This record gives sequence, structure tokens and C-alpha cells, in this order.
Amino acid sequence: MQDTVDERIDSGTELGVQVAVIHGGRLVVNVASGLADVSGRVVQPDTLFWASSTAKGVASTVAHVLAELGVLDYDMPLAAVWPEFAQHGKDTVTVRHVLCHTAGVPGLPADLTPAELCDWERMCTVLAEAQLWWEPGTAFGYHAHTFGFLLGETLRRLTERSISTLLRELITAPLGVADEIHFGVPDRLLPSVAQQVAHAGSGPNPPEPGSAQARALPAAVAPTPDLANRPDILRADIPSSGTMTAAGAARMYAALLGHVDETALVAPDRLRTIADVVYTRADMVMGVPTQWAFGYSPYRPAAAAARGGSTFGMVGANGSAAFADIESGVAVAIMRNRFSVGDFDLATRVDTLVAQSIGGLHHD
Repeated sequence: MQDTVDERIDSGTELGVQVAVIHGGRLVVNVASGLADVSGRVVQPDTLFWASSTAKGVASTVAHVLAELGVLDYDMPLAAVWPEFAQHGKDTVTVRHVLCHTAGVPGLPADLTPAELCDWERMCTVLAEAQLWWEPGTAFGYHAHTFGFLLGETLRRLTERSISTLLRELITAPLGVADEIHFGVPDRLLPSVAQQVAHAGSGPNPPEPGSAQARALPAAVAPTPDLANRPDILRADIPSSGTMTAAGAARMYAALLGHVDETALVAPDRLRTIADVVYTRADMVMGVPTQWAFGYSPYRPAAAAARGGSTFGMVGANGSAAFADIESGVAVAIMRNRFSVGDFDLATRVDTLVAQSIGGLHHD
């Protein structure tokens, strides 16, 4: 694994990388190589990387732990604790719908700014006033930014604690990674965040104006290095994205598997439930076929190693990834700062090596 990462850094394909693999509770890979920024700062194991939507898996984990504790009912309407959200027929949207991206509330104002994205109250007002795109539960559409605020505000109203506080109290502090997984990065840790640097020719292809994707992901808040490096974005609670280390993310997934200090974040029956594939049809926002599990993607970079009902996790637009596989008992996380939208070549190579070493590649 170290050779693979070093080769890519030496060739200029990657700038800075972290890879962590935990198998059966044992940390078997913890690679940190390359540069954290163009000034020459070296990547360390505790260097934080902006991981884009990889953080959605973290937000979903907070919800599932609350359900495990008996605090959260998946079928609770959001409006039960957030009355303002009931506007325009949204009174039937449930937590289950949010976790499954079937809530029907993916849209945002076309002129939304990064500053507004950092304003929790503003974003919650926007969502409370939003119109449904479809009847909740009847279709899937990726809720690129709205997912985190829908879930986070519901949990805040239910528990009177922010999603960042819940993350720290329920997951990261007990696991010893309180400084390694964040929605909003504390000021004291901002100097340890790696800079996202554009790869030549890696700019995203903008969606068609007026398309569902454009209406769900306004241009000013689409994932770019400039957005990812903004201090206000890094500081803010934006639970559809986040900042983390590979080792911290892998440890969280290993704890979901029940492999950390003999302690499980969820019971085995709930673990199977959250990995079950709940949707296999078209994505009404992105316009592509998709599969979705209960709060996570069943996608795995090494496609031949993915198992429906066993693999669950999330990837980020910048090529980061974190996931687990129940059957093989592996938890994997990849962080990178050579920003190239949709580039999962490194993640695929890493996962292929994992599957070849531990088992999991399917053969005809």
C-alpha cells in the first residue's frame, strides 16, 4: 500500500494521501504520505482532509447510534420536532426518508452563497420554506447539501444538541478520535487541515442550467478547491460534508462493525439493517441509475468486492472514501488533497489491494 501511494505521489498524480485499513479490529494499514499543501507541509497521520460527501456516512452514523439508544424513531416526521418544516405538505417527511434520500427536498435557491451555506439558521429557514419535488418516499434523489441540514436540525430539535456535539459525545470521544472527524473544524485545528489543490484539467463539468442537478447544487456551493479551502466553510457545521483523517474515519466504521475494543456502536441486527439496499432505480436529481442503503451508499471502489447488504459507506466528490464490509470485517478510508471531481482511481486501487489481501474480490 505504501509503495502504491508513493508511486502516485512521485508521479504527481497525488499530492498528499492518507490510507487506513482496519481488519477485524486490527489496524493493518496507516499510510500518511506526500504534502499537505503547496508550501511543503508534510502529511502526518493526524492531518485533517476535507472529505466532501464522505461525511454523509458520519452524519448517518450519528442518527443510527441515537436510534440504537432509543432516542430516535426512524419513522418520526421531521415536523414533530420542527413544526415550521411542515409547510407546503412536508408534514409527512420522516427521518427514514431523509436517510434514504427520498424526502423530496433536494432543492436550494439558485443564488445561494457559501456564506449562506455556513449560516445554520438561514439554511433551516430555506428548507422549512422549500417545496416538495415529489411525494416523500416515492422517489430517490441525491440531497447533496440539504441532507445534512434536514438531519442535523431534526436531531438538534430532538436532543437540544448540535450534530457536532452529538458526534463528539456519542462517537468520536468514546472512540478516541475526537480531533479526527468533524463537520465544523475547531479553530485550534484549522492549521492541521490539508489544502485542496486542483489537478490540471480536473474542473467539474457544470450541470445543464435549470436541470434537477443544477437546482439541487447551485454553482456557488458546488465542490471546488476554493470552496473546500475557505475557513468559514471549514469552521461551519455543514453535515453533508466534513473534515477528517483516514484513521479516524476507518475507526468509526470499524466500531459500527463491532470491532473496536469489543464495543459496537450498533447491535448486529441494526448493522444488517443499515447495510441493506433499500433503493435500486433512477436518481431523480443526478439523472443516473443508483443504489442506496439505509443512510449510506452500497458502492465500493473495487466494484467486484462490493456486496449488497454487506458493504456500506460513502465517497466524496474529491475522491475521498470511507466504508466498511460486514462479511470481510474490513473498514477502509482514503483521504487525498489532489482535487479532481469524481476521480476514484486511487480509492479503487487501494480497495483492490485490500480485497486481494483480505479476500472479497468476486471471480466468475
